[in-house]
Amino acid sequence: MSHPHPGLGAPPPLPVEGLRIIALGGLGEIGRNMTVFEHAGRLLIVDCGVLFPETDQPGVDLILPDFTAIRDRLDDIEAVILTHAHEDHIGAVPYLLRERADIPLVGTRLTLALMVAKLQEHRIKPVTLQITEEERHSFGPFDLEFFAVNHSIPDAVAVAIRTAAGLVLHTGDFKMDQLPLDGRLTDLGGFARLGAEGVDLLMSDSTNAEVPGFVTSEREIAPVLDGVFREAGKRIIVACFASHVHRVQQVLDAAEAHGRSVAFIGRSMVRNMGVARDLGLLRVPPGLIIDARDVESLPDRNICLISTGSQGEPLSALSRMANRDHAIRIEAGDTVVLASSLIPGNEESVFRVINGLTRWGAKVVHKGVAKVHTSGHAPAGELLYVLNATRPSNMMPVHGEWRHLRAHGVLAELTGLPPERIVLAEDGMVVDLVEGQATITGAVPCGYVYVDGLAVGDVRESSLKDRRILGEEGFITITAVVDAAAGKVVAGPELLARGFSDDKVAFDKVRKLVNDGLADGMRSGMTDVNALQQLVRRIVGRWVSDNYRRRPMIIPVVVEV
Repeated sequence: MSHPHPGLGAPPPLPVEGLRIIALGGLGEIGRNMTVFEHAGRLLIVDCGVLFPETDQPGVDLILPDFTAIRDRLDDIEAVILTHAHEDHIGAVPYLLRERADIPLVGTRLTLALMVAKLQEHRIKPVTLQITEEERHSFGPFDLEFFAVNHSIPDAVAVAIRTAAGLVLHTGDFKMDQLPLDGRLTDLGGFARLGAEGVDLLMSDSTNAEVPGFVTSEREIAPVLDGVFREAGKRIIVACFASHVHRVQQVLDAAEAHGRSVAFIGRSMVRNMGVARDLGLLRVPPGLIIDARDVESLPDRNICLISTGSQGEPLSALSRMANRDHAIRIEAGDTVVLASSLIPGNEESVFRVINGLTRWGAKVVHKGVAKVHTSGHAPAGELLYVLNATRPSNMMPVHGEWRHLRAHGVLAELTGLPPERIVLAEDGMVVDLVEGQATITGAVPCGYVYVDGLAVGDVRESSLKDRRILGEEGFITITAVVDAAAGKVVAGPELLARGFSDDKVAFDKVRKLVNDGLADGMRSGMTDVNALQQLVRRIVGRWVSDNYRRRPMIIPVVVEV
């Protein structure tokens, strides 16, 4: 899927003193976050994530940013800054490193540890630089300063980018939980210091810009989980993101308090929690964790499973449990906790899993019925704090769908920022910061790159359209053997249909229509096989539309003898 910008051409040459910003993902969508900064002929990338497919993208595993705009400039890249280790911010890094393996990856301890573990699966050994908040590092013409931010994964950072063109603050994903489990607060004081210095462009997380007020603290989840554990009489299965170390810690604490052993289910969950434990970011009491294979040897009341699949992903552990396609079989009396929010677009998949679990007798506890999740993104009240602390000259909402970006723009106006200083852009648009003014100056190609199994970029929108037709309308194959010189049908036509109709008698009428149509066409001088196949497609398509109001895929095969 492309993102055409008919009113925008290619951007002009960047002025020597200017800074160019190109979002290759993350604007107008939740996911695929990747922003390219250009200054003095060099490039800096902040994040490189994936987008997860929706139901109208069958067979697709992941969606990557489109690297076309930078593919012939890979040697100009100074570094990739990783703000935190969520898949929508790091998931596409392996595919970028396939094109240039020695691009330095810059991030905090946990972010790099999870990134390196992921790259091992791709057999890539990266060049890395570990940083901490309050440090400053230079990469070519880019002088970077890092700030602690609170998010739903430890070790997240914001980055200030100083160049001769001005100062940009990219918040990454953040919230301002005042009582975080790890005590690591968002550095609002640091943001205010930047504001005093003069922020020329603020690029700020917009995911919860429509939500009023302030975020619920993670600490408020613990009593709710404790109540769930106290009331559950059989097994407890908690599904959450494989990167949510804080939520897993709360579940471990509740399990320990109620005498339950814990098993991790799902490859990414096992890997990530192993990394977090090794780094000391996850406190695991001795003997609490057991192997998933030992679950059956314990009484149900002493078992807690922590699983992937909170978004209803078809191949995740929880989805397979709901479909009775997993070694862990859901039984009446089990309690399943979905300890996450719904990513927009995943609602149908999640409710399908909830219904599947409920069918087998499980009690499902989710955000809609109990406070078992709090967002990792700042709502409107906190976004206003950042706007007022930084007092930017220009503001560009990032990380959100269009409704989120516009809502964040409205907040910026409320703080006194003129509308012409608020840049609402989408993927592929080029924003130039020149002489203190940020403006949209053009656009670059920026489409979806689909990962389908081992294939990257081989699947196009046309292929997905065919898959949707096959899934929704079925297909009809019709084969006929003709003697064009004699102007007659020698054999057939034979019809084969799948996913369309099981009534074989129904095709008798269309066989005669095809036979007569081919004979008439050949008598009128139509001898080209391709033309005869198109004739068959039109005849069958018209018949199907008139009689069934359907549009199956029609595959005509005409063989000449």
